[in-house]
Amino acid sequence: MPANVRRPRKRRALRNACIAAAILALFVAVFAAWLYSRAKASLPQLDGEAAVTGLQTAVAVERDALGVPTIRAANRADAARALGFLHAQDRFFQMDLLRRRPAGELAELFGKRAVEADKAMRIHRLRAHAREVYGALPAARRALIDAYAGGVNAGLAGLGARPPEYLLLRAQPAPWLPEDCVLVICAMAVDLQHPDARYELSLMTARDLLHERVVNFFAPLVAPNDAALDGTAAPLPAMPEARHLNLRRDRAGGGATQRSAGIAGMSLRSEPARDFPAPVFADRNVRAPVSPVRAPLPAGSNNMALSGTLTASGAAMLENDMHLALRVPNIWYRARMLWTAADGSPRDLAGVTLPGLPALVAGSNGRIAWGFTNSLADTSDIVVLTPVEVTPDYYSSGREIVRLEDHTEAIRVRGGGVVTFKFQTSEWGPVIGENYKKQRLSFKWVMREPGAIDLEVLGLEDAASVAEAVDIARRSGIPAQNFLVADSTGSIGWTICGRLPNRVGFDGRFPATWAYGDRRWDGLVPPEKVPAVVNPPGGRLSSANQRLFGGDTLALLGDGGIYTGLRGDRIQNLMTDIAGAATPGDLLAVALDDRAPHLDRWRGLLLGALDADAASETPHESRVMLGRALAREKWTARASVDSVSYTIVSRFREHVAARALSPIFARCRSRYPDFDCTLFNYEPGLWELLEKRPAHLLAPEYESWDELLFAAADDVSRDIKAAGFEPDTAKWGEFNTSRIHHPLGGVLFGLLGGWLNMPADPLPGDADVPRLQSPAHGASERFVVAPGRESEGIFHMPGGQSGHPLSPFYRAGHEDWVRGRATPFLPGPAVHLLTLRAEK
Repeated sequence: MPANVRRPRKRRALRNACIAAAILALFVAVFAAWLYSRAKASLPQLDGEAAVTGLQTAVAVERDALGVPTIRAANRADAARALGFLHAQDRFFQMDLLRRRPAGELAELFGKRAVEADKAMRIHRLRAHAREVYGALPAARRALIDAYAGGVNAGLAGLGARPPEYLLLRAQPAPWLPEDCVLVICAMAVDLQHPDARYELSLMTARDLLHERVVNFFAPLVAPNDAALDGTAAPLPAMPEARHLNLRRDRAGGGATQRSAGIAGMSLRSEPARDFPAPVFADRNVRAPVSPVRAPLPAGSNNMALSGTLTASGAAMLENDMHLALRVPNIWYRARMLWTAADGSPRDLAGVTLPGLPALVAGSNGRIAWGFTNSLADTSDIVVLTPVEVTPDYYSSGREIVRLEDHTEAIRVRGGGVVTFKFQTSEWGPVIGENYKKQRLSFKWVMREPGAIDLEVLGLEDAASVAEAVDIARRSGIPAQNFLVADSTGSIGWTICGRLPNRVGFDGRFPATWAYGDRRWDGLVPPEKVPAVVNPPGGRLSSANQRLFGGDTLALLGDGGIYTGLRGDRIQNLMTDIAGAATPGDLLAVALDDRAPHLDRWRGLLLGALDADAASETPHESRVMLGRALAREKWTARASVDSVSYTIVSRFREHVAARALSPIFARCRSRYPDFDCTLFNYEPGLWELLEKRPAHLLAPEYESWDELLFAAADDVSRDIKAAGFEPDTAKWGEFNTSRIHHPLGGVLFGLLGGWLNMPADPLPGDADVPRLQSPAHGASERFVVAPGRESEGIFHMPGGQSGHPLSPFYRAGHEDWVRGRATPFLPGPAVHLLTLRAEK
C-alpha cells in the first residue's frame, strides 16, 4: 500500500483514539464530580438549626476544633435524642456494620464474601434475641432507647444525601431500630468473648490428643508470672517426661498413640514452622514493610487507678485505654453531655460513647470516673452431648431423651440472591462441631441468658461515689469487664461489670457433658456475690487482662483466655514508683511506657547463640551480621521506633517459640485447623525448655537446642532481608507501622482506598509492653482524669471524630495519638453551633 494512503489512515486511527480517550476522561471527570457532589451533600450539619421530631425543648450542640460535640439539653431524653442525631450524621455506616455483624447481615452490603461470616453469627440468632431483650427492658430504659433511635433516624434523614459508603456500595441505609442498640452490645461481646469458642476448643484438643502433663505445663491456669493483685502464684507444673511425650521417639517410630503428638512430614530445618503462627515481616502487596503477622489477639487493655492519698489534688485518678482492633472511623465517639436530672440537679458527662448506644461508655461525671479492660472471664461453655444409640440427632438431657432442633436461616446477599443454610441446636445452644470421640458439641454463652444484657450501666451517670458505682457495675448486663472507678473524695475500686455464669459441679475450663445433672449453670452469679475491691492497701489498682485473683475468686471468674502477666507486672512496677503527688502526666507516662524488660533474657539467649556460632569453624554470615547489629546499639529493652535491637530480639523470641512449640502441638493443629497455642500462657514452659533443654521435647530435625536457636536467628535474618533491610537498619518503627483502615479501604483502588485509610505511621510498643501498640490493634482511646478536675485531664484517640472522609474532622487529633502528645480531656472552645429544635 502506498505510503501516502497509509498515513491518513494512521492519522484517523490516532484521532479516533484521542477522541475515545477524551470521552473516557470526560466521563470519569463527570462521574468524579457527581460522586464528590453527592459525598459533599452528605456532610454533617455543623451550624444553624435542624428540626428533630420528638424533642421536648431545643438542644444546643457546640463543636470544638476537633469536631468533639458538647450537648446542652434540658433533660436526659433530649440529650439521648441529640446524641443519636450526631452519631447518625457522623458515623451511620459504622453503626450499620456494628448491628449487622452480630445479626449476620453483612452479606446484604458486601455480597458473597461475607456469607461465611454471616453463617458463623446466625447460629446464635442474635437478631431475635435482641428483639426479646429490648421488649423485656423496663419502660424507662426502652423510652431512652426509643428517643435515641428517633434521633438516629432524624440525623440520617437530615443529611443532604446518603453517606458516601452507600454511594460506593450502591445501597440504601436502613432505618435504625430500637433493638439495634441491643445488637451493638452483642457486637462488643463478639469482639471481647469470641463466640467461636477457639480458646476452649484449643484446650480441649490438646487435652484429647496429648498427655495432661503437656497441657498443664504449656497452658497453666496459675503460673509464676501472673502478676495477680492478690499476690497469688504457683510454681510451673512439672515438665512432661519422655513417657508423656517424646518427639524423637514418636518421629522415629513413625506414629503416635492417642496421647502423644505425631509430627511426621514436618521439616523445620530450612524455614519457620508452619503449624505455629510464626512472624512474617513484609507484606509484598504494599510498598512499605509492616508489622509481624501474629495470631489474632483478644482485645487487650490497660486500666490504672490511684487513690487520693497519692495524687496532688486529693481526688482519685483514673487512666484507661481500651485496646481493640483499630479501624476508620475509630470505634469510640467523643462527647460531652449536660442536662438537668429529674431531681433538678445538673449532670455533666464527658468521655467516649459508642455509636449505636445512648450511654457514656467510659469517662467522668464530675463525681466518679470509670473505665474498663476486658476481664477474659469464662462466660461460655462447650457442652458435650451424650448421644443416643438410635440416632445422633437425639441426646441425653438429665432423665430425658431430647431431639436436636433443626433451624434454617436465609441470608440475603447483595445483588438479590438468598443463601440458605441449616444448623442444629440443643437446649444449651448451637451445635458447633464434634470432639475426637465424634460426640457433638453445643455452645452455651452467657450473652444469651435472660438478664445478661440490659442498660443498668446507665446508672453510672448518676453515681456519686465508688461504692455506688461498684454496686451498679455488679448488676449491669454487658460483656463482663474489669471495672475500675475513682471518685472525687479519693476512693478507688474494682469489680466485674457484666454478668457471669453461676457454674455448679465444674470449673468450665474444658468441655464436659451435662447429661447427668451434676454439671450445669444455675442461672447467673448474683450481684452480691461478684467480687469487689475498694481502697486496697497502697492505694493502687490496675488491670491488663492478666489473672487478677486466685482461689475462690478465680473459680468464680473462670478462665476465658487470661493473658500472661508480663504487661500487668510492668504496670504494677511503674505505679509503685509513683510515691505521691501524682498528676495526670504521671499515669500517662505509665500508659506510654515502651520498655520490655522481659526481653532481657531473650537478648542474652540470642547473644549466647551468636557467640557460639562465631566461635565455630565456619561462622554463618547472617548470624555474624545480627551480632554486629546488636553490638552497635545500646540495649534499652525499649520498643521504640528507632530501635534495631528490639526488632531483632522480639522477633527471635517469636521464632524460637514457633520452632519449639510447633512440633509439640502439630497433631492438635492437624485435628483442629484453628487450634492456637498462642492463646495459652506458654512462655514459662517455653523458657524452662530453653533452660533445661530436654532432648525428648526437641524435634528430631535438630541435632541440638543450639541448632534450633541458630535456625530461629536465621529466620529473623531472612525476614529482615525479605522486608528490604539489613540487620543494622531494621528499626522497629519500619516494621511496627500502623494499618488503620476504613472497611472499604482495601476494596477500592489506589489513591481512593489510601484516602480513606489513616497514614502508615511508625508506632512504638508491642503486644507485651504497657503501650501495647501494633499495626491494627492498640489503644482505641486513652484518657487520664480525676473526677471534679476534668479540665486537667488528658485524652487521645486514633482517627478522627467524623467518619466522613470530606469532613475536616476525619483525621483531626490522630497525630496526637500517634505521638502520645497530651491533649485536653474536655472539648475545647466552640467553633460551630447547631441548634436542634422540635419539629413543628
